[in-house]
Amino acid sequence: MSQYTQPQPQQPYAPAQAPGTRPARNGLGISALVLGIIGTVSGLIPFFFWLAGILGLIALILGLAGRGRAKRGEATNKGVTTFGAILGLVALVLSVVGAVLTFQAVDDVVTDLNKAVADTSASAKPAAGGGAAGGAEGKEDDTLRAGDAAAYDDGLEITVAAPAPYTASEFAIGHTKGNSAYEVSVIIENKGKEKFDATLLGVDARAGEDGVNAEQIFDDKIGEGFTGTTVMPGKKVTATYAFDAPADAENLTVEVSPGFEWDASQWELTL
Repeated sequence: MSQYTQPQPQQPYAPAQAPGTRPARNGLGISALVLGIIGTVSGLIPFFFWLAGILGLIALILGLAGRGRAKRGEATNKGVTTFGAILGLVALVLSVVGAVLTFQAVDDVVTDLNKAVADTSASAKPAAGGGAAGGAEGKEDDTLRAGDAAAYDDGLEITVAAPAPYTASEFAIGHTKGNSAYEVSVIIENKGKEKFDATLLGVDARAGEDGVNAEQIFDDKIGEGFTGTTVMPGKKVTATYAFDAPADAENLTVEVSPGFEWDASQWELTL
């Protein structure tokens, strides 16, 4: 009697995996490359320097870490990782350049604004010495006298003439009996390119060494001033004012304020 042995089925062949082998870890290199590209593009736009700096720093760190992996054999994209680190460094450089350019541009804008404000303020100030009529400018004390002109940078010139005695009428307002009255002519000449509205122009005076207030006199002949007057470019207008001063006053200080945008000027007049 023969014994029959049934053959056993063969198992499918599966190649054994080499011990210690792991999948390549290329994520850091790819991330470094992507962030480096975005950071470099952002660095080309000056106002995005902050984004380029952040992305560039991250890309550089990831790139260096990825190169470490590649050296240890844990990653296979050493070239990509290196390029990502280089782009991260480029993004950082562009970030610094963009920051410098942006801050410089902001500083230039602020400087220009300050200069514009300063020019506007300077145009409202009279020239030193007043720019006197008849070549009388350049006095040592810069004091304006009768006939001198206060010249402003925008072309406006104001001149105050010498005072003359004035006889107030019986119904005049502002004149005190026993005081002396004087009339003063104020001339406005517009040498600029813009019209000048004299509505807000103010004229005040003080008399004597103590500088007591010299009240303005109003009557049917004087006191209207420059009310409602507009001085066109190249034109000149004159208005006469009268002031009440103590009888013993020897001088009259007249102050003319063209408006809110101009500095006031003073004239020392001898009575």
